[in-house]
Amino acid sequence: MHLRRKSWLPQLAAVGWLMVAGGSSEWAQQPATTQTPAKPPVQHPSLTVDRDPVLSPDPDAPAKSQTGAPQGVGQQSQIGREGGKYTLHEDAYEVRLNATVLDGSGRSVQTLDKSAFTVYEDGVQQTINSFRHEDLPVSLGLLIDSSGSMYDKRAAVEKASLDFVKLSNPADEEFLVDFSWEAFIDTDFTNNLDKLREGLGYIKSSGGTAIYDALVASADYLAKNAKHPKQVLLVVTDGEDNASSATLEQTIRRIQDLDGPVIYCVGLLSKVAEQTGGAAYFPKSVNQVDEIAAEVAQDIRTQYTISYHSTKSPTLGGYREVHVEAKAKSMGRLSVRTRSGYYPRVARSATGSQASLAGSPTKP
Repeated sequence: MHLRRKSWLPQLAAVGWLMVAGGSSEWAQQPATTQTPAKPPVQHPSLTVDRDPVLSPDPDAPAKSQTGAPQGVGQQSQIGREGGKYTLHEDAYEVRLNATVLDGSGRSVQTLDKSAFTVYEDGVQQTINSFRHEDLPVSLGLLIDSSGSMYDKRAAVEKASLDFVKLSNPADEEFLVDFSWEAFIDTDFTNNLDKLREGLGYIKSSGGTAIYDALVASADYLAKNAKHPKQVLLVVTDGEDNASSATLEQTIRRIQDLDGPVIYCVGLLSKVAEQTGGAAYFPKSVNQVDEIAAEVAQDIRTQYTISYHSTKSPTLGGYREVHVEAKAKSMGRLSVRTRSGYYPRVARSATGSQASLAGSPTKP
């Protein structure tokens, strides 16, 4: 991925929101006003940033939080305060889930406690180690399709993007990416609305749509640079991928390898949302994007955060299926939306394997 001065950074790693229109909606049918050039050769996705070159962390090292502890899956230790003293706890293997609970009518349920939840990994019940229900700050990548077909939708998309940030936690940090054949960072991590507005002004509509490459590069960028453990990607696009070197399956696998961001999808990429714990939306027109942005912002801020120590050794490797149930008296049937599984990060480190676009296909 590139910033606007095209200073090159090595391959990077990021949580998110993906907006894709589908079907025969007005959103999908509006014609492009800019001619689309012939497709150029597509390289392995990376980011170019609008700043002086900087050294990237070891690409095989776990991403670190602001406290220096590896994020999410594979966290080995953490420092906690007990009885006025700070104590180092050795974690066998910690998995962190962000979960949304819905009732039978699709309304968000906000009144549950730890006892309402049961977590299973590969069919085996796990012991919940940590439970939080609060508005946690998020590191968020806002990805805007800048292909030719987006020209007439720019004003509505820019308004929805800024409104989304206004509704977010003030402690959130956001970076802005636009993508067509390639992905460019228009604004690095900030919580300054004016800087994001300025970055939106850099976007020009032309070219094809490399959604998958933009997702992979942005997820990499988040994993290397994000300040907060909770991470999201927002992708705003009106069409299918037609320019990426990565496939859909490779994209999902890469994000799972990174213990990566939650992705919110509108329409065409509902599989990505399902695998990462996000949600799919289907706007009938560009005028609904602002409403969807508000709904996604609310969803992110009201999730439950659940952590558990896996009973399965990370050295065994392999994909682990995750299933979460929630039950409460007099609430009827509840559904839980969270990621469907993960690949253990510690296992990859132990075997010397590297996350790559050419990895094994994702678990369906």
